[in-house]
Amino acid sequence: MTALSVNINKVATLRNARGGNMPDLIGVTKDLQRFGAQGITIHPRPDQRHIRYSDARELPKCITTEFNIEGNPIPEFIALVLEIKPDQVTLVPDAEDAITSNAGWDTLKHASFLKEVIAEFKQQGIRTSIFVDPDLKMVEAAKDTGTDRIELYTEAYAAGYVKNPALAIAPYIKCAELAKTLGIGINAGHDLSLDNLQYFAQNIPQLLEVSIGHALICESLYLGFENVIPMYLQRLL
Repeated sequence: MTALSVNINKVATLRNARGGNMPDLIGVTKDLQRFGAQGITIHPRPDQRHIRYSDARELPKCITTEFNIEGNPIPEFIALVLEIKPDQVTLVPDAEDAITSNAGWDTLKHASFLKEVIAEFKQQGIRTSIFVDPDLKMVEAAKDTGTDRIELYTEAYAAGYVKNPALAIAPYIKCAELAKTLGIGINAGHDLSLDNLQYFAQNIPQLLEVSIGHALICESLYLGFENVIPMYLQRLL
């Protein structure tokens, strides 16, 4: 079964909108795991507009599943990850002012940099993953970085799924098959939802983990976390 990691950035965004501690990020994290989430993902950004670095330091006290920290490996982020030592770090090449992640790594252009950063994390026993577009060249070059996994950037799949699911998923299947032959684990994330997740999970070979935040939080406004988490898990069977 593919593991479900819940990205809690939007919970922190709501909290930060009014100040104070409502909703309680720690309380929500505990509940998500109690309802069945198999991991917690955060993506702190330099301006700390949602997840704060202080949150990242507090969360390990309540995470009993897998802790995944995403982000651009600027010096501050690298120091944070090495301090906390999460189960997994996912490297994302987002600009400091990006609203959300919008592209994967050019693993050819940035091969030396990624290799250096990944080696440092792996020396500390932290599993590594790098965010990549569904491009065979980028997946193939990821092998040389030493990464344990790739996270397939699924925005294009989600956008194309509505019109033609088979066409939308085709490049992802090819990339997953290549990653499998290279011995690289496969994660996925971005714009996956209750509507499009099952088809994706059923067609991607050896999909280890999905990281889902925005859609899951939005759906939970209507249905509640306690109902939505099992609904996601059912689609990953």
